[in-house]
Amino acid sequence: MSERLHRLLRWVPLLFVLLWSTGFIGAKYGLPYIEPFYMLFLRMLLTLVVFAVLMKMFGARPLSLRQAGHQMVTGLLVHGAYLGGVFAAIDWQMPAGIASLLVGLQPLLTAVVAWFWLGNRLQVVQWAGLLLGLAGVALVLLGGGRAASFDLAWPALLSTLLALVGISLGTLYQKRFGQGGDLLSGSFYQYLATALLMGLLSFSFESREVSWHPQLILALLWLVFGLSVSAILLLMLMIREGEAARVASYFYLVPPVTAMEAWWLFDERLAPLSLAGIAVAVLGVYLVIRPKPASDGKAALAR
Repeated sequence: MSERLHRLLRWVPLLFVLLWSTGFIGAKYGLPYIEPFYMLFLRMLLTLVVFAVLMKMFGARPLSLRQAGHQMVTGLLVHGAYLGGVFAAIDWQMPAGIASLLVGLQPLLTAVVAWFWLGNRLQVVQWAGLLLGLAGVALVLLGGGRAASFDLAWPALLSTLLALVGISLGTLYQKRFGQGGDLLSGSFYQYLATALLMGLLSFSFESREVSWHPQLILALLWLVFGLSVSAILLLMLMIREGEAARVASYFYLVPPVTAMEAWWLFDERLAPLSLAGIAVAVLGVYLVIRPKPASDGKAALAR
């Protein structure tokens, strides 16, 4: 790997966090005008068109039947379970902050499962970093009043837990079985599986009525190009180049960045407790991804 490419890869996690943090905002903008599964179905169809064009432009390598199958399983977990669970929970009136806090357990769950499944060992200081990151996320949400009392709907809670398990297992599954294929071709099959799932859910349980408000159109376009194309390609690159637990730890930065975006875009206040939480979350992520000794320093992207 050239030194220039190595320097560019250092910015991939930051760009990923900035893009991924807008997901809840996009869902919040769009869902008043469309049902959750139908919105995701349309999003997947548009994304498939974009990836088909990108594959043609860049001459993406085709996948074997086995590779395509693995990518479809990854898609059902990372996109189907995660996005479907989050969108359904928000549609069932779960506050986005509470949903993001529950999904914020992902780095811990990913690290534990990776320990048993992939044999990925973390140092004590890295486990401490994971716990600090979770504590920082909680402080950000508490400081912004996002954890205030609300009526707990069990369907919303179960949907959020499904999202948590899906993104955690999907990250590990892709690391274990999704290596070696073309990123564009792999992503296409991921979205194909997700489109089939969302189409089945939408046509089975929803009316598919849409109010084509400009706000919905803009949200849908951003979710396609900003999230489904750009952010997911960055995530797949990070999974390919880095350890699963280290990659997952970046998700701790999503709620703090989202809080800062809400402060900038919507003039939502950032309380001192939220600012402290951002600092704690950043410290926690640093402890997880900080450079290892030279003898064990192979994960260039994670550094």
